[in-house]
Amino acid sequence: MTANTQPTRRPVILTGDRPTGPLHLGHYVGSLKSRVALQDSHQQYLLLADTQAMTDNASDPDKVRRNVLEVALDYLAVGIDPEKTTIVVQSQLPALAELTLLYMNFVTVARLERNPTIKDEIQARGFGRDIPAGFLCYPVAQAADITAFKAVVVPVGEDQAPLIEQTNEIVRRINHQVGRDVLPQCTALIPKFGRLPGVDGKAKMSKSQGNAIALGASPEQIKAAVHSMYTDPNHLRVSDPGQVEGNMVFTYLDAFDPRTDEVEALKEQYRQGGLGDMVLKRRVEGVLQDLLAPIRERREALAKDPGYVFDILRKGTEQAREVTQQTLDEVRAALGTFSFEQRG
Repeated sequence: MTANTQPTRRPVILTGDRPTGPLHLGHYVGSLKSRVALQDSHQQYLLLADTQAMTDNASDPDKVRRNVLEVALDYLAVGIDPEKTTIVVQSQLPALAELTLLYMNFVTVARLERNPTIKDEIQARGFGRDIPAGFLCYPVAQAADITAFKAVVVPVGEDQAPLIEQTNEIVRRINHQVGRDVLPQCTALIPKFGRLPGVDGKAKMSKSQGNAIALGASPEQIKAAVHSMYTDPNHLRVSDPGQVEGNMVFTYLDAFDPRTDEVEALKEQYRQGGLGDMVLKRRVEGVLQDLLAPIRERREALAKDPGYVFDILRKGTEQAREVTQQTLDEVRAALGTFSFEQRG
Protein backbone atom coordinates (compact mmCIF):
# COMPACT_ATOMS: atom_id res chain seq x y z
CA MET A 1 0.00 0.00 0.00
CA THR A 2 1.42 3.43 -0.94
CA ALA A 3 1.56 6.42 1.37
CA ASN A 4 -1.13 8.06 -0.76
CA THR A 5 -3.66 5.45 0.41
CA GLN A 6 -2.45 4.79 3.94
CA PRO A 7 -4.64 5.54 6.97
CA THR A 8 -4.55 9.09 8.25
CA ARG A 9 -3.02 8.05 11.58
CA ARG A 10 0.35 9.14 10.21
CA PRO A 11 1.02 12.81 11.06
CA VAL A 12 0.07 15.06 8.17
CA ILE A 13 2.73 17.46 6.94
CA LEU A 14 2.22 20.24 4.41
CA THR A 15 5.02 22.07 2.71
CA GLY A 16 5.65 23.58 -0.70
CA ASP A 17 7.15 26.31 -2.86
CA ARG A 18 6.12 29.19 -5.07
CA PRO A 19 6.87 28.23 -8.68
CA THR A 20 8.65 31.41 -9.71
CA GLY A 21 11.87 29.73 -10.84
CA PRO A 22 13.86 26.52 -10.54
CA LEU A 23 14.89 25.61 -6.99
CA HIS A 24 18.42 26.10 -5.69
CA LEU A 25 20.76 25.04 -2.91
CA GLY A 26 19.01 27.30 -0.43
CA HIS A 27 15.82 25.32 -0.94
CA TYR A 28 17.73 22.06 -0.67
CA VAL A 29 19.40 22.73 2.66
CA GLY A 30 16.40 24.60 4.05
CA SER A 31 13.65 22.12 3.25
CA LEU A 32 14.08 19.66 0.38
CA LYS A 33 16.54 17.43 2.19
CA SER A 34 14.24 17.09 5.20
CA ARG A 35 11.20 16.52 2.98
CA VAL A 36 12.85 13.48 1.46
CA ALA A 37 13.40 12.07 4.95
CA LEU A 38 9.96 13.03 6.31
CA GLN A 39 8.05 11.31 3.53
CA ASP A 40 8.85 7.96 5.16
CA SER A 41 7.30 8.89 8.50
CA HIS A 42 4.51 11.33 7.56
CA GLN A 43 1.60 11.68 5.19
CA GLN A 44 3.23 14.48 3.22
CA TYR A 45 1.55 16.89 0.84
CA LEU A 46 3.80 19.05 -1.31
CA LEU A 47 2.08 22.17 -2.63
CA LEU A 48 3.07 23.94 -5.83
CA ALA A 49 1.79 27.32 -4.67
CA ASP A 50 1.06 28.92 -8.03
CA THR A 51 -1.90 30.94 -6.73
CA GLN A 52 0.22 32.43 -3.96
CA ALA A 53 2.97 33.20 -6.47
CA MET A 54 0.54 35.44 -8.32
CA THR A 55 0.30 37.82 -5.34
CA ASP A 56 3.45 39.57 -6.57
CA ASN A 57 3.74 38.15 -10.10
CA ALA A 58 0.32 39.05 -11.52
CA SER A 59 1.99 41.02 -14.31
CA ASP A 60 3.78 37.88 -15.53
CA PRO A 61 1.48 34.87 -15.10
CA ASP A 62 3.39 32.91 -17.74
CA LYS A 63 6.43 32.95 -15.46
CA VAL A 64 4.42 31.18 -12.78
CA ARG A 65 2.75 28.76 -15.19
CA ARG A 66 5.95 27.50 -16.84
CA ASN A 67 7.76 27.09 -13.53
CA VAL A 68 5.19 24.63 -12.19
CA LEU A 69 6.93 21.96 -14.26
CA GLU A 70 10.41 23.25 -13.36
CA VAL A 71 9.80 23.00 -9.62
CA ALA A 72 8.12 19.60 -10.01
CA LEU A 73 11.24 18.39 -11.81
CA ASP A 74 13.38 19.60 -8.93
CA TYR A 75 11.17 17.76 -6.42
CA LEU A 76 11.48 14.47 -8.23
CA ALA A 77 15.18 14.92 -8.96
CA VAL A 78 16.14 15.35 -5.29
CA GLY A 79 14.28 12.21 -4.26
CA ILE A 80 10.67 13.13 -3.59
CA ASP A 81 8.79 9.89 -4.25
CA PRO A 82 5.25 10.36 -5.63
CA GLU A 83 4.33 7.01 -4.08
CA LYS A 84 5.10 8.50 -0.66
CA THR A 85 4.46 12.21 -1.14
CA THR A 86 1.39 13.71 -2.79
CA ILE A 87 2.44 16.58 -5.06
CA VAL A 88 -0.42 18.99 -5.80
CA VAL A 89 -1.06 22.20 -7.75
CA GLN A 90 -2.61 24.86 -5.54
CA SER A 91 -4.68 26.64 -8.19
CA GLN A 92 -6.51 23.44 -9.05
CA LEU A 93 -8.01 23.10 -5.55
CA PRO A 94 -11.14 25.30 -5.45
CA ALA A 95 -11.78 24.50 -1.77
CA LEU A 96 -8.71 26.54 -0.82
CA ALA A 97 -10.17 29.73 -2.27
CA GLU A 98 -13.45 29.32 -0.39
CA LEU A 99 -11.70 28.52 2.87
CA THR A 100 -9.59 31.65 2.42
CA LEU A 101 -12.72 33.78 2.01
CA LEU A 102 -14.29 32.23 5.11
CA TYR A 103 -11.15 32.72 7.20
CA MET A 104 -10.86 36.40 6.25
CA ASN A 105 -13.81 36.99 8.55
CA PHE A 106 -11.73 35.76 11.50
CA VAL A 107 -8.77 38.14 11.12
CA THR A 108 -8.43 41.92 10.96
CA VAL A 109 -6.44 44.05 8.53
CA ALA A 110 -4.55 45.49 11.49
CA ARG A 111 -3.48 42.00 12.57
CA LEU A 112 -2.29 41.17 9.06
CA GLU A 113 -0.25 44.37 8.90
CA ARG A 114 1.39 43.55 12.25
CA ASN A 115 2.59 40.15 11.07
CA PRO A 116 6.42 40.44 11.19
CA THR A 117 6.93 38.25 8.13
CA ILE A 118 4.51 40.28 6.02
CA LYS A 119 5.98 43.58 7.27
CA ASP A 120 9.49 42.48 6.27
CA GLU A 121 8.36 41.22 2.87
CA ILE A 122 6.45 44.44 2.15
CA GLN A 123 9.56 46.46 2.93
CA ALA A 124 11.82 44.18 0.89
CA ARG A 125 9.56 44.53 -2.16
CA GLY A 126 9.18 48.27 -1.77
CA PHE A 127 5.39 48.19 -1.85
CA GLY A 128 4.94 51.09 0.53
CA ARG A 129 1.17 51.49 0.83
CA ASP A 130 0.61 50.01 -2.65
CA ILE A 131 0.31 46.53 -1.22
CA PRO A 132 -1.58 44.03 -3.37
CA ALA A 133 -4.54 42.82 -1.30
CA GLY A 134 -3.65 39.25 -2.17
CA PHE A 135 -0.18 39.74 -0.75
CA LEU A 136 -1.45 41.27 2.48
CA CYS A 137 -3.89 38.39 2.91
CA TYR A 138 -1.29 35.72 2.22
CA PRO A 139 -1.30 34.54 5.89
CA VAL A 140 -5.02 33.82 5.55
CA ALA A 141 -4.50 31.88 2.33
CA GLN A 142 -1.69 29.92 3.96
CA ALA A 143 -3.97 29.11 6.87
CA ALA A 144 -6.45 27.75 4.33
CA ASP A 145 -3.74 25.62 2.73
CA ILE A 146 -2.57 24.17 6.03
CA THR A 147 -5.96 23.48 7.54
CA ALA A 148 -7.46 22.13 4.31
CA PHE A 149 -5.08 19.18 4.60
CA LYS A 150 -5.38 19.18 8.42
CA ALA A 151 -1.62 19.37 8.62
CA VAL A 152 -0.12 19.24 12.10
CA VAL A 153 3.49 19.83 11.00
CA VAL A 154 4.62 22.62 8.66
CA PRO A 155 8.32 22.96 7.84
CA VAL A 156 9.24 26.65 7.55
CA GLY A 157 12.20 28.92 8.02
CA GLU A 158 12.47 30.78 11.31
CA ASP A 159 11.35 33.98 9.58
CA GLN A 160 8.11 32.25 8.56
CA ALA A 161 7.14 31.17 12.07
CA PRO A 162 4.79 34.18 12.59
CA LEU A 163 2.69 32.89 9.69
CA ILE A 164 2.19 29.59 11.50
CA GLU A 165 1.13 31.39 14.66
CA GLN A 166 -1.41 33.38 12.65
CA THR A 167 -2.78 30.13 11.23
CA ASN A 168 -3.24 28.82 14.76
CA GLU A 169 -4.95 32.07 15.81
CA ILE A 170 -7.51 31.59 13.04
CA VAL A 171 -7.97 27.94 13.99
CA ARG A 172 -8.54 28.85 17.65
CA ARG A 173 -11.11 31.50 16.76
CA ILE A 174 -13.07 29.13 14.53
CA ASN A 175 -12.92 26.28 17.05
CA HIS A 176 -14.05 28.64 19.81
CA GLN A 177 -16.98 29.90 17.76
CA VAL A 178 -18.26 26.44 16.87
CA GLY A 179 -17.56 25.01 20.31
CA ARG A 180 -15.38 22.11 19.23
CA ASP A 181 -12.09 21.37 17.51
CA VAL A 182 -13.15 21.19 13.90
CA LEU A 183 -9.62 22.12 12.81
CA PRO A 184 -6.25 21.07 14.31
CA GLN A 185 -3.52 23.48 15.27
CA CYS A 186 -0.11 22.95 13.71
CA THR A 187 3.53 23.13 14.73
CA ALA A 188 6.29 24.88 12.81
CA LEU A 189 9.25 22.65 12.02
CA ILE A 190 12.32 24.92 11.91
CA PRO A 191 15.39 23.47 10.16
CA LYS A 192 18.61 23.23 12.17
CA PHE A 193 20.53 25.00 9.42
CA GLY A 194 19.01 28.43 8.87
CA ARG A 195 18.64 30.43 5.69
CA LEU A 196 21.52 29.85 3.28
CA PRO A 197 23.11 33.13 2.13
CA GLY A 198 23.88 33.72 -1.51
CA VAL A 199 27.40 33.11 -2.79
CA ASP A 200 27.97 36.88 -2.53
CA GLY A 201 27.29 36.77 1.20
CA LYS A 202 24.34 39.12 0.90
CA ALA A 203 20.83 38.31 2.11
CA LYS A 204 19.34 34.98 1.16
CA MET A 205 20.15 32.91 -1.89
CA SER A 206 17.87 34.11 -4.68
CA LYS A 207 17.82 33.56 -8.42
CA SER A 208 16.58 37.13 -8.93
CA GLN A 209 19.67 38.47 -7.16
CA GLY A 210 22.03 36.35 -9.25
CA ASN A 211 23.63 34.78 -6.18
CA ALA A 212 22.07 31.30 -6.35
CA ILE A 213 23.27 27.87 -7.46
CA ALA A 214 20.37 26.03 -9.08
CA LEU A 215 19.87 22.34 -8.40
CA GLY A 216 20.20 21.73 -12.12
CA ALA A 217 23.34 23.85 -12.48
CA SER A 218 25.99 22.63 -14.91
CA PRO A 219 29.53 21.80 -13.71
CA GLU A 220 30.71 25.05 -15.27
CA GLN A 221 28.03 27.09 -13.51
CA ILE A 222 28.88 25.49 -10.16
CA LYS A 223 32.58 26.24 -10.63
CA ALA A 224 31.94 29.86 -11.60
CA ALA A 225 29.62 30.42 -8.64
CA VAL A 226 32.02 28.90 -6.12
CA HIS A 227 34.99 30.85 -7.46
CA SER A 228 33.00 34.06 -7.04
CA MET A 229 32.19 33.30 -3.39
CA TYR A 230 32.63 36.05 -0.85
CA THR A 231 35.39 35.22 1.65
CA ASP A 232 37.39 37.49 3.99
CA PRO A 233 38.32 40.74 2.19
CA ASN A 234 41.21 41.22 4.60
CA HIS A 235 42.71 37.82 3.85
CA LEU A 236 45.06 39.16 1.18
CA ARG A 237 47.88 36.64 1.49
CA VAL A 238 47.89 32.94 2.31
CA SER A 239 49.90 33.66 5.44
CA ASP A 240 47.37 36.20 6.74
CA PRO A 241 45.01 35.11 9.53
CA GLY A 242 41.49 34.86 8.15
CA GLN A 243 37.99 35.30 9.52
CA VAL A 244 35.66 32.32 9.40
CA GLU A 245 32.45 34.07 10.46
CA GLY A 246 30.63 35.55 7.47
CA ASN A 247 32.97 33.74 5.10
CA MET A 248 30.77 32.01 2.52
CA VAL A 249 33.30 29.25 1.86
CA PHE A 250 32.95 28.02 5.42
CA THR A 251 29.20 28.66 5.48
CA TYR A 252 28.83 26.28 2.54
CA LEU A 253 31.24 23.73 3.99
CA ASP A 254 29.18 23.72 7.19
CA ALA A 255 26.02 23.22 5.17
CA PHE A 256 27.17 20.56 2.71
CA ASP A 257 30.47 18.93 3.66
CA PRO A 258 29.83 15.72 5.64
CA ARG A 259 33.44 15.61 6.92
CA THR A 260 32.77 17.94 9.82
CA ASP A 261 35.97 17.16 11.71
CA GLU A 262 38.08 18.14 8.72
CA VAL A 263 36.06 21.34 8.27
CA GLU A 264 36.68 22.34 11.89
CA ALA A 265 40.42 21.73 11.42
CA LEU A 266 40.39 23.91 8.30
CA LYS A 267 38.69 26.69 10.24
CA GLU A 268 41.42 26.63 12.88
CA GLN A 269 44.14 26.66 10.24
CA TYR A 270 42.47 29.55 8.39
CA ARG A 271 42.20 31.61 11.58
CA GLN A 272 45.91 31.11 12.29
CA GLY A 273 47.02 31.82 8.73
CA GLY A 274 48.60 29.58 6.13
CA LEU A 275 45.51 28.47 4.22
CA GLY A 276 44.53 30.02 0.91
CA ASP A 277 41.01 30.82 -0.27
CA MET A 278 41.42 28.87 -3.51
CA VAL A 279 42.22 25.68 -1.61
CA LEU A 280 38.95 26.05 0.26
CA LYS A 281 36.99 26.98 -2.85
CA ARG A 282 38.22 23.88 -4.64
CA ARG A 283 37.00 21.80 -1.71
CA VAL A 284 33.58 23.48 -1.78
CA GLU A 285 33.37 22.97 -5.51
CA GLY A 286 34.13 19.27 -5.15
CA VAL A 287 31.47 18.84 -2.47
CA LEU A 288 28.83 20.62 -4.54
CA GLN A 289 29.74 18.83 -7.77
CA ASP A 290 29.32 15.48 -5.99
CA LEU A 291 25.99 16.57 -4.49
CA LEU A 292 24.45 18.07 -7.61
CA ALA A 293 25.67 15.71 -10.34
CA PRO A 294 23.12 12.92 -9.64
CA ILE A 295 20.34 15.48 -9.10
CA ARG A 296 21.14 17.13 -12.42
CA GLU A 297 21.23 13.79 -14.24
CA ARG A 298 17.85 12.71 -12.83
CA ARG A 299 16.37 16.09 -13.64
CA GLU A 300 17.56 15.97 -17.25
CA ALA A 301 16.15 12.46 -17.68
CA LEU A 302 12.77 13.46 -16.23
CA ALA A 303 12.61 16.60 -18.38
CA LYS A 304 12.59 14.39 -21.48
CA ASP A 305 9.18 13.03 -20.46
CA PRO A 306 7.07 15.98 -19.22
CA GLY A 307 3.91 13.92 -19.69
CA TYR A 308 5.05 11.58 -16.92
CA VAL A 309 5.59 14.54 -14.58
CA PHE A 310 2.21 16.09 -15.41
CA ASP A 311 0.51 12.74 -14.74
CA ILE A 312 2.04 12.76 -11.26
CA LEU A 313 0.75 16.29 -10.67
CA ARG A 314 -2.69 15.44 -12.02
CA LYS A 315 -3.10 12.35 -9.86
CA GLY A 316 -1.84 14.08 -6.74
CA THR A 317 -4.08 17.07 -7.31
CA GLU A 318 -7.15 14.88 -7.85
CA GLN A 319 -6.55 13.17 -4.53
CA ALA A 320 -5.93 16.49 -2.79
CA ARG A 321 -9.16 17.89 -4.25
CA GLU A 322 -11.13 15.25 -2.36
CA VAL A 323 -9.24 15.86 0.89
CA THR A 324 -9.61 19.65 0.78
CA GLN A 325 -13.26 19.55 -0.26
CA GLN A 326 -14.05 17.33 2.70
CA THR A 327 -12.42 19.84 5.04
CA LEU A 328 -14.37 22.68 3.45
CA ASP A 329 -17.62 20.77 3.89
CA GLU A 330 -16.80 20.18 7.56
CA VAL A 331 -15.95 23.85 8.18
CA ARG A 332 -19.07 25.09 6.43
CA ALA A 333 -21.25 22.65 8.38
CA ALA A 334 -19.61 23.69 11.66
CA LEU A 335 -20.08 27.41 10.92
CA GLY A 336 -23.64 26.82 9.77
CA THR A 337 -23.31 28.42 6.34
CA PHE A 338 -26.04 28.00 3.74
CA SER A 339 -26.60 24.67 2.01
CA PHE A 340 -29.40 23.53 -0.32
CA GLU A 341 -29.43 20.30 1.65
CA GLN A 342 -30.65 22.25 4.67
CA ARG A 343 -34.17 23.65 4.93
CA GLY A 344 -35.47 26.29 7.26
